Amino acid sequence: MSPETKQKIQLALALAIVVTGARAGYILYRRHEDYLAGERQKQAQNLGYSNPDYYVTPKKLYPYDLKSARQFMQQPVWVKEGYRYTYYPFNAATRRTDFGTEAGTLLPIERLEIKDVVIDALPKRGGRQMMAVFQKEGKSYAVPIGFESDGQYKIYADEMFYIEDPRELYKHWPAEVWQAVEHHEVKPGMNELQADFAIGMGVPDAGGSPEKTVRYPNGGKPLVVIYHDGKAVQIKAGDHS
Repeated sequence: MSPETKQKIQLALALAIVVTGARAGYILYRRHEDYLAGERQKQAQNLGYSNPDYYVTPKKLYPYDLKSARQFMQQPVWVKEGYRYTYYPFNAATRRTDFGTEAGTLLPIERLEIKDVVIDALPKRGGRQMMAVFQKEGKSYAVPIGFESDGQYKIYADEMFYIEDPRELYKHWPAEVWQAVEHHEVKPGMNELQADFAIGMGVPDAGGSPEKTVRYPNGGKPLVVIYHDGKAVQIKAGDHS
């Protein structure tokens, strides 16, 4: 074996070790963050916090590459923040996304069946996007869940989706709250998480203690919700600007 060949093999092995170490470090970091969240929940329980939402710990999949991201195909997923994530038409034959056409935004707590996870090149801007493919009304669409650059991945699907039915995770919520969520309504007394489930992502105004104002795009029907001590006390129409 020539010295040049030996050097190439050594470099390849070194690169593989670095990549494997980076992936392992990323997984350990994410699990450490979940551990800290669990410790905060225990602390809240010890302090006697009355809101049972604090004790819910949704499962995560910790994807770090294309193969591990395909775990999202193994069960349904539910959208965490509605009206935040844009999806695009997807050509199943060519396995390409039409990034030039916005098909819509994922709805609050929308249930999806991920059919595929692919890497797709972004036109003009360059870069490679990780896309989750799903079907809606008989058509295929794809939504970005991460990106890849030089063999390194940044995947945020765990922040986008629940992999457990939210109705089971938060089964302690009263029936009237779930009824409001299903009708995409916010009622007085609901907390912010319940409002997010009902009408999607919100943008809080500056400040906010003990009173907090959050503005919700709500799919083109903007709402403003004022919370006092974490509970909605006023719901009104927002501006379209």
